[in-house]
Amino acid sequence: MKIACLGGGPAGLYFAISMKLRDPSHQITVIERNKPDNTFGWGVVFSDETLDNFALNDATSAAAIREHFAYWDDIAVVHDGHRTLSTGHGFCGIGRKQLLILLQQRARELEVELCFETEVEDVEQYQQDYDLVVASDGLRSKIRTKYQQHFKPDIDVRNCKFIWFGTKQKFDGAFTFIFEPTDKGWLWAHAYQFDDEYATFIVECTADTYDNWGFENMTQQESIATCEKIFAKHLSGQNLLTNARHVRGSAWINFPRVLCERWSHENVVLMGDAAATAHFSIGSGTKLAMESASALAEYLHTEESMPAAFAKYEDARRLEVLKLQSAARNSLEWFEDVERYLGLDPVQFNYSLLTRSQRISHENLRLRDPKWLQSAEQWFRTKDGYCSPDSPVRAPMFTPYKLRELELVNRVVVSPMAQYKAVDGCPTDWHLVHYGSLAKGGAGLVYVEMTCISASGRITPGCPGLYNDKQQQAWKRITDFVHLESTAKICAQIGHSGAKGSTQLGWETMDAPLTDSATEDNWPLISASDIPWSAGNQKPTPMDRQCMDQITQQFVNAAKMAVAAGFDMLEIHCAHGYLLSSFISPMSNNRTDEYGGTLQNRMRYPLEVVTAIRQMLPQEMPLSVRISANDWVGDKGVTPQEAVDIARMLQDVGVDICDVSSGQTSVQAQPVYGRMYQTPFSDRIRNESGMATMAVGNIYQPDHVNSILMAGRADLVCLGRPHLADPYWTLHAGISIGDRGVDWPKPYIAGRDQMARLAERDESILKV
Repeated sequence: MKIACLGGGPAGLYFAISMKLRDPSHQITVIERNKPDNTFGWGVVFSDETLDNFALNDATSAAAIREHFAYWDDIAVVHDGHRTLSTGHGFCGIGRKQLLILLQQRARELEVELCFETEVEDVEQYQQDYDLVVASDGLRSKIRTKYQQHFKPDIDVRNCKFIWFGTKQKFDGAFTFIFEPTDKGWLWAHAYQFDDEYATFIVECTADTYDNWGFENMTQQESIATCEKIFAKHLSGQNLLTNARHVRGSAWINFPRVLCERWSHENVVLMGDAAATAHFSIGSGTKLAMESASALAEYLHTEESMPAAFAKYEDARRLEVLKLQSAARNSLEWFEDVERYLGLDPVQFNYSLLTRSQRISHENLRLRDPKWLQSAEQWFRTKDGYCSPDSPVRAPMFTPYKLRELELVNRVVVSPMAQYKAVDGCPTDWHLVHYGSLAKGGAGLVYVEMTCISASGRITPGCPGLYNDKQQQAWKRITDFVHLESTAKICAQIGHSGAKGSTQLGWETMDAPLTDSATEDNWPLISASDIPWSAGNQKPTPMDRQCMDQITQQFVNAAKMAVAAGFDMLEIHCAHGYLLSSFISPMSNNRTDEYGGTLQNRMRYPLEVVTAIRQMLPQEMPLSVRISANDWVGDKGVTPQEAVDIARMLQDVGVDICDVSSGQTSVQAQPVYGRMYQTPFSDRIRNESGMATMAVGNIYQPDHVNSILMAGRADLVCLGRPHLADPYWTLHAGISIGDRGVDWPKPYIAGRDQMARLAERDESILKV
């Protein structure tokens, strides 16, 4: 096969090598615009695992690369006068120039033709002259641009500015993150050694700091001098160096996240940064490019045709790209928002940085550096005075928590989950068994499902309520059991369905109106505006002042009943498109009076309800509000930043903690799901407003819970579906992480002991 690699970076060179290894008869030419030793950037980072993968493809080049590696095991974080060190991370670095030289040498050994200082002007000519054209021409790929209607690139230009330097200052002890305050804003550096002489030194800052310093109007030398001054105490008199000969030199740029809908067109295939990018803060861009190169080479020799090889290449590598880009997005967003974390204690700040991408979890950190993590866990347990310094070290999830006078034995919360088993709004024996089991299961706080303030405020005929004495007594039976037979506390969540009411049970057709076969007829609906939930739902009546007063009183009455029924805590449901949520979201509120328009106006009625309830509640009883922190419709709806303002307003009227959910406010929503996908909203609210938060949403492992808490992303963590599958999730979680301090019900102790023995046996087998 006659092949042209347009771009002589790691992707193009490694693909040429990989193809020649599989069939030496290939005629391969690599065409590069720069000189052989001229490159953007300084060092490249790999993990030990990545090098092992390279060795499977080409042991010769992998061995040559290993010979030039600088290894480090530690990560250092320098912030607020502290240098925090953690170990066990296992990374290695090599100069990008050295990497290219080694790959060029290997390519020549395999008789690949290398052409430097050659511009590619007409890709169509290459398409005619070669069987295969590899577009490995980098971030600003001309070929991707030429065929953009086909490749359909999605380019997300991120907010922070960065500039890539080298330095002779030694950072050979650790990969080092340095955070420096200035009167114009924070700047930070990513620094690591990549050979005996040089280190990479990337300086990054927010757009505001960049503007405040006036970097836009500085020459390159002025930028260098300014950065040298800012980081002087970390450079020990060494200069910051620039790749001045490279076409991009050392310029301030914004990172563009690139992902293409298609990776091939006719006989052209995208590779490396031309196809997809990963932010430098996770050090995986070159890894991604080289692994993709070897993968395509393999498929071109195992698949029956070039189109089939392209299809398999795209399918297989896209999954890896999406995984890395997800981690990279988490990481770069952490740095974009780093100023919200700079007030954290150095221990928590370090933990937050280490776990920012979600690729490193709590237990993974324990494997890497058990001593440091144990000290961090002890700090977490004692920082708020909940535990004495000499108390046993336990995972964050088993640290007590206090809201007003309510004391929780741990940070695990059973999230409210509709059961649709009530009869005439009254909880039944199902609810007694269900919530009783959850309470015995070890969680510190158990929510009951949304409990409606009136019959017409129910979502479905199977929803429970708190609007008559019979319901109150039924709930009292449940709370009495919880208090008598468990260490858990129990919280009532009260709400009104609004435009999402009068619908079928959850296992029928969700959110659809009642049918003729239903036990009840459809009832009239109310909402902030006359906007139906969907085209298939009935149109609600907009609330007038009289209706508002009536509904407010129903909320207050339900809250009084919750207190009388023995609930320890109360939550008001202001999320998911229900009545109070319909005022907050512009997707369901088109009012033109004082209750519509601005956020302050849209919050007016929900705040009236919350204020009335807070004034009625006993002083010692905590009050929570659940919100949708993102409507998932862009600027047309509530945004995560607006959610911070919502939380501040709630805090001002006496709300103690914010239960941070998202979405379900519009059928137009386009949520982005994933592990812990709503936790960033909790993180933002907690660390920007100072309000306590609960995280919720696709959280299902003890590792998730501990990581969220230890990083300061929430104060409590809610799990819903895991508790449906296993009411004793918290008890079992304790066993799974080796914590024997969880309080089991006495009749279950024999089961606890057996489970612990089996867990210890399994662990010992794994060690053999």
